[in-house]
Amino acid sequence: MSNSHGFLADVTNMFNDAAEILALEEGLAEKIAVCNTTLTTRFGVRLRGKMYTFEGWRAVHSNHPSPAKGGIRFAPYANHEEVEALAALMSYKCALMDLPFGGSKGALKVDPNDWAPHEMERITRRFAQELARHEFLSPSQNVPAPDVGTNETTMIWIADEYRRMKSHDINANACVTGKPLAMGGIEGRIEATGRGVQYAIQAFFQTPEDVAKIGMDESLEGRTVVVQGLGNVGYHAAKFLSEESGCKIIAVVERDGSIRNPDGLDIEALRKHMTETGGVSGFEGGEFDSGSALSDACDILIPAALESAIHDGNAHEIKAKLIVEAANGPVTYAANTILRERGVVIIPDLYANAGGVTVSYFEWVKNLTHIPFGLMERRRDEEGSRMLARQIENMTGCHFPAESAEPFLSGAREIDLVRSGLDEKMRSAYGEMSRLWNASEDIPDLRTAAYIIAVKRIAEIYRALGIG
Repeated sequence: MSNSHGFLADVTNMFNDAAEILALEEGLAEKIAVCNTTLTTRFGVRLRGKMYTFEGWRAVHSNHPSPAKGGIRFAPYANHEEVEALAALMSYKCALMDLPFGGSKGALKVDPNDWAPHEMERITRRFAQELARHEFLSPSQNVPAPDVGTNETTMIWIADEYRRMKSHDINANACVTGKPLAMGGIEGRIEATGRGVQYAIQAFFQTPEDVAKIGMDESLEGRTVVVQGLGNVGYHAAKFLSEESGCKIIAVVERDGSIRNPDGLDIEALRKHMTETGGVSGFEGGEFDSGSALSDACDILIPAALESAIHDGNAHEIKAKLIVEAANGPVTYAANTILRERGVVIIPDLYANAGGVTVSYFEWVKNLTHIPFGLMERRRDEEGSRMLARQIENMTGCHFPAESAEPFLSGAREIDLVRSGLDEKMRSAYGEMSRLWNASEDIPDLRTAAYIIAVKRIAEIYRALGIG
């Protein structure tokens, strides 16, 4: 269960640190910090022979620019303060990544495990009706995505309900992102946040002055990693880091305890075991205990579960040299200060887990243009590559190497373009953060640098509109 009041205060404190350095004019910082609007809705659904009342929220932190973007979570502990904190974080995330979205977040106070799938569909559709009726759901105003307790099926229920209510809207599919491919989704969306975590770590290790701060060289090969939470984000981050970047996932922390293997865990096998059993206990590829591996010695720690996992009560125990916030708010404001003073570098959440919203942006654009990425240019690019290969063969008298032919000669598919676009956004955003961090002694860490970039961009929009 999250400490939502503390989470909101943490986000506000992190914002205040950046706003103070920026020296924003009186009143503008306060305007940016608070949510513009929060909808609270309570609606009834008749299930199992009686009426049940459900409570939900949708907060818009900023709708400059529009639409506002952010996930919807279904959780029994959800509340409006948590929603407002996440909406604010979403604004800063979109501004940092230079995406044309304001920040929003939604939640429904419900445990999906308590209800059958057909019951959850009815509950979700009623929630969608309330959101659309109050203009908190539309391609131009507010675009949700999956979050904790929701998935692509949830998004389809919401999109379908919106289409029923707004049958004249030709862009109805763009009212949500994170949809299945068959229903207007985009390749790479499910893996996007985990893939973004991998790209964030790669960007860090490609920046010599930053890697030097933790006393490492620039190679990712053999780096030891502990992952907390093997949900969608943690799983994909662990999978890509181990299979493609040469890292060793030496421990995974889950609800029932921790599983360790100093030689590296088989993430695919562990994921399969968790799907079958519901936990990491009993996995034969590692050693299990009921405690937490958060404090295990490692090079990289990736908290990929819920917020406030690392706090002032356990921050002194952390042995990782680099923490990568794959979840929203996994390190509290107090813990951030403790870790910074100890020389631990943190790649902050508003950057590290921005892969999801970045690829959601690609999906939204795809839905608005009504054309898949790569459709118009793929065959033309293939023919251009084949002509170049033939010319090289004619000039050299040698055949093009077979091992290089396929990737060189094939035109880019949608997944290739999505990954390329995500890699570019992650690299460019990291470069901005790093340059700012290294340019001023007043900026103590990457988190403050990220907030400064984000808040400055939002402030410039407000000034241009005459609000600031």
